[in-house]
Amino acid sequence: MPASPDSTPRPSLSVFDATTIMVGLVVGIGIFRTPSLVAANVGSELAFVGVWVAGGVITLIGALCYAELSAAHPNAGGEYHFLSRAYGKPVAMLFGWARGSVIQTGAIAGVAFVLGDYLAQLLPLGPYGPALYAAIAIIVFTGVNVIGTLQSKTLQIAMTATEVLAILAIIAFGLLGSAEAPPPAAALPPGTASLGMAMIFVLLTYGGWNETAYLTGELKDPARNIAKVLVLGTLVLVTLYVLANVALLSILGLEGLRGSDAVAADMMRVVAGPAGSIVVSLAIVVAAVSTLNATIFTGARVYYAMARDITLLPRVGQWDERGRTPANGLIAQAVVALALVAVGAATRDGFKAMVDYTAPVFWGFLLLVGLAVFVLRWREPGRALPFRTPLYPLTPILFCLTCLYMLHASIAYTGVAGLFGLGVLAAGVPLLLFRRREPRTETEGGPLPAAVGLSD
Repeated sequence: MPASPDSTPRPSLSVFDATTIMVGLVVGIGIFRTPSLVAANVGSELAFVGVWVAGGVITLIGALCYAELSAAHPNAGGEYHFLSRAYGKPVAMLFGWARGSVIQTGAIAGVAFVLGDYLAQLLPLGPYGPALYAAIAIIVFTGVNVIGTLQSKTLQIAMTATEVLAILAIIAFGLLGSAEAPPPAAALPPGTASLGMAMIFVLLTYGGWNETAYLTGELKDPARNIAKVLVLGTLVLVTLYVLANVALLSILGLEGLRGSDAVAADMMRVVAGPAGSIVVSLAIVVAAVSTLNATIFTGARVYYAMARDITLLPRVGQWDERGRTPANGLIAQAVVALALVAVGAATRDGFKAMVDYTAPVFWGFLLLVGLAVFVLRWREPGRALPFRTPLYPLTPILFCLTCLYMLHASIAYTGVAGLFGLGVLAAGVPLLLFRRREPRTETEGGPLPAAVGLSD
């Protein structure tokens, strides 16, 4: 595969392209799985809708913090680049290791497991059918992304459009469909603990918006456009999620949601019969495909940044000029994700295992990124900021407090899998011994040349 020595990411994504990728990253399997879990942890219909609105507000606050960082420091390395500038290369290298071995690859494996679960219902392949489908999906969509950014971008736009239309159909059926009055909900004991658990599931469903930071190296005029992408994408997500949950609530009621394992399918069965349930199952497959492709698309960009800071695996940092992709990084990412699929296949629930595995590490580094807003303003007081976080310092403080709570909750509730993820993070510490020591110059308006510091 040809790769020019001085190939770098080129700005090829419009605001519409990047917003579509952001929506595709977030709107996925969560909206079809978590509403029942949220309903089980709230005491009223108002609280149920309220936590989804609150989750949207928290997501918007986080997006505004990321908009400041991304506009001031546009780079295909995304969070890796922010952490490097704020805390130095060692912290960034640990994040790159965590993302490549835990966060992104675990997310890819988890989404692939959900896709495999539903495909196995349509065409069973035995007890390991879901894992087999998951592995095949990772290979196929990695291949699509290796072929080129244009091809994967086109696929993402098509999948996201189909996915959003399916959710809009659910909203329409739920708000306009006729059904018997849902039964009254049983009261839950008052307390903040149940609301806290509800927020964990809500923020899991909103998760993925931060991946947009990795698009700044390929976004046209990122200093001006990244804030538009993050804000527009968040508003679309909040609108879809709140309306979808209002629709589910209006048909099933809070008690019906609590007792459902497939809320969208159950709702459609009530208002449209068995055919509606089949349509929803197909929509979930489309959602998983959309999320999987978008997560693979953004995930390998960190390999591009990280490989230029360590002396191991230098070819992973090469950018393929023909396809305009980090092709070697995509392949490395797929290998790790396939290994996690193999591990997940040995558990009772591969998806849950991957969520538990990634959560503590993810929220720990997200907290560091939030704190980077303060650190970089302090360290670089003279830097021009194309976008400033509104209501600073209140908004980044709220974001950091949310991340801190989620870090605590993820360690408390994920058990052995979460500790295993932290152990894998610790196993990356020896990578610091392979840090490149030679001085390098950095272009603030974009990513570093891929050839700098590389050896064959």
